[in-house]
Amino acid sequence: MPHAYLFVGIPGVGKTTTAIALARTINCQHPVNGEGCGQCRCCRQVQSGNFPDLEIIEAEGRNIKIEQIRQLDRTFSFKPLSGRYRVTVVRQAETMTLEAANAFLKTLEEPPPGNMLFLNVAEPLDLLPTIVSRCQKVAFRPIPATLIQGWLMEKAGLAEDKASVLAKLSDGSLGKALEMLEKDFLIKREDYLASLEALLKQSPDEALDLALQYTGKDKKKDTDAEKRVDSAVTELLSIWKTWYRDLLVMKTTGRDDLLINGDFLSELKNRSEAFSIDNLVDSFLVIDQAEREYWQARNADLMIENTVLGLRRYSKEGRRSSVETASQG
Repeated sequence: MPHAYLFVGIPGVGKTTTAIALARTINCQHPVNGEGCGQCRCCRQVQSGNFPDLEIIEAEGRNIKIEQIRQLDRTFSFKPLSGRYRVTVVRQAETMTLEAANAFLKTLEEPPPGNMLFLNVAEPLDLLPTIVSRCQKVAFRPIPATLIQGWLMEKAGLAEDKASVLAKLSDGSLGKALEMLEKDFLIKREDYLASLEALLKQSPDEALDLALQYTGKDKKKDTDAEKRVDSAVTELLSIWKTWYRDLLVMKTTGRDDLLINGDFLSELKNRSEAFSIDNLVDSFLVIDQAEREYWQARNADLMIENTVLGLRRYSKEGRRSSVETASQG
């Protein structure tokens, strides 16, 4: 087996789960048909999360820092404690700082015997090419929404309509669907959509004040607070994006079976009539640009301000265009 794997795919499709399953298999004392037996000491320790030779590295705050890689190097100087292999999983490897990535490259070039590395990444282009070239790439595809919906109905006991919405919102990620279920995301979604409707009707100052509530402008400067703000902002933009996507679907096809927010069918029908296709496309692109700017520049307040002003502008143009069309008719 290669000493380093690159698992490529969106979060929540099983990359870490697969790496842990492989850690159990290669350390199992009595493997059965290429699988861990589930009964030996190593299998039980991996299953319970207490296996001393399994380490998962994640971002501290927004990034994986060089000190975390240095600590990994120090760990590599010792032999595995319990199993045959020490398995290290680097989640969201693309969040490594440049210094951390360069340090990791040295580790990747000459890992000590008995070590296996699994790098999880959504997009290989976000990693140094020299890191990508030294790993065995394995692609993980998004899970079909129908399978996620069926799983939520069978395993989580969700009603069909709620399971359908969560499955479509998950973007092919079972992990994301489960996280949304645990956090009562459908209730949050109603709040996000209500805020979108409100800011399109309020004065510019009122709309900005409402939107800036999600950026945590007065939050304490700590890692947990930053993570909560990141989550709120990305969730907000994601839901707004699905809304304009659904408005486009209604405007162009009228097919309710293609909707993500299908439980808001009547609202989507009414709202879509007030927009032109061009203005809906422009509104969608405003949110898409905001998502990219947020993760690149990290200036949430400025990003939200530009997004709100853009959505308000195209909303007014759309309504004006709709009125003009009606009067000409």
